Amino acid sequence: MDYFKESLKLHEKIKWKIDFKSKIKLETKDDLSLAYTPWVAEPCREIEKDPENAYKYTIKSNTVMVVSDWSAVLWLGNIWGLAWLPVMEWKCVLFKEFAWVNAFPIVLDTQDTEEIIATIRHISPTVWGINLEDFSAPRCFEIEERLKAELNIPVFHDDQHGTAIVCLAGLINSLRIRKNPPILNSFPQMEKEAAFLVENVKIVVNWLWAAGTAIIKLLKLYWFEDIVVCDSKWIVSKSRTNLNKEKTEILNITNPRNIEWKLADAVVWADVFIWVSAPWVLTWEMVETMNTDSIIFAMANPTPEIMPDIAKKHWAKIIATGRSDFPNQLNNVLVFPGIFKWALENRVVKITEEHKLQAAQALADYVKNPSVDEIIPSPLDKNVANVIAEVIK
Repeated sequence: MDYFKESLKLHEKIKWKIDFKSKIKLETKDDLSLAYTPWVAEPCREIEKDPENAYKYTIKSNTVMVVSDWSAVLWLGNIWGLAWLPVMEWKCVLFKEFAWVNAFPIVLDTQDTEEIIATIRHISPTVWGINLEDFSAPRCFEIEERLKAELNIPVFHDDQHGTAIVCLAGLINSLRIRKNPPILNSFPQMEKEAAFLVENVKIVVNWLWAAGTAIIKLLKLYWFEDIVVCDSKWIVSKSRTNLNKEKTEILNITNPRNIEWKLADAVVWADVFIWVSAPWVLTWEMVETMNTDSIIFAMANPTPEIMPDIAKKHWAKIIATGRSDFPNQLNNVLVFPGIFKWALENRVVKITEEHKLQAAQALADYVKNPSVDEIIPSPLDKNVANVIAEVIK
C-alpha cells in the first residue's frame, strides 16, 4: 500500500475531521426562545455575576484549544501554518476519541513570542485548557511558562511533557525487565522501586530542544543521576563555551562525570540511549560500545535513529520507537487525553511536575507483565486515559 497516496485520498474524502453538532433540536418557538433570544440572556447574567458559572452553562466546561505556530512540525520542520492544519485537526479527534474532550485547532499566523502569548491570552476565556503544539525551542519554554503564570487554566506543551511522560513510563518498565526488581507495579511504594531501578544506570539523551529538555528534567525528578546530554554538535560539558541559557541550566543537572567530545564518546558503557533527534544518527558500532542488554528509545519520525532489527542484532535488549509498525510505540496519545481528562474532572489550574511523575508511573503500572516487546500500552487502548485520570492526585 502507498500510505502517502492513501492518506491524501482519506483527507480529500472527509475534508473536515471534527463536526460541531447541536445537542438540542430547535423545532418550536419555545425551543428557539429558550436556547437563543430572549432567554439566553439569563445564563449571560449569571456568568456576569460569577465567571465560574461559565463552566456550568457553556462550552468552556469541556473544551480545549490546540494551538500552534507551526515552527517545529514533526519531521517537516518550520512549515507554513495552513499546511499544518491536518495534524491539528487529528489532534482534536484524539482528544474526543480517547478522553471525550472537545477540542478545536488554532493555527497562528505569527511566530513572534509576544504576539503568540498575547493572542492565546486574549482568546483563552473560551476554553478550560490549552494544548500547545509544535512550538520550537527555546521559545517554547518561555511561551509555556509565561502562559502558565498569567492564566488560571491548564497550559500543557505536549511535545515537551507528553513525550517525557511516555518516555519515563517506558523506561521504568524497561528497567523492570532488565533489573527484575523485587517490587513490581507498586505505585504506593514508587520511591522504593525507583531507588532500585535508577541505581548505577547511565543514560545518554541526544538532542536537547523541547522534548529532550523535558525528558531530562523528568528523569532527574525520578532520581536518575548519571545523565549525559548531546546537542547537535557535541556533548554538553563544562569545557563548552558556546552554551545558551537553556543548555547551561541543563548542564547544571547532568554530566556528573564531565564526559567530553562527541556522541560516540557519550554512549560508551551507557545503559540507556534516548533519541529525539534525526534519522540514522545511531550506528551499530555505537550500540556495540554500550553496556550489555542496553535500552534504546529511537523516537525520530518517520525514520528512527536506528532500526530496531539492527539495534537488536548488535546486542540491544529493548528498543522503542515512535512508529506503529514496530513494538513499543512511544506515542503521546497515551498521555495528553488522560492528563486533560483529569484536569477537567478536578478543575485543576496548574499541571505540576509531581502530576507528570504520577502519570508516568500510572502508565508504566498499567502494563501488568512488561516484556521486551511490550513496555508500554498500545496507543489504541482507550482505557489508558481513564487510568491516568484516576491515579493522579
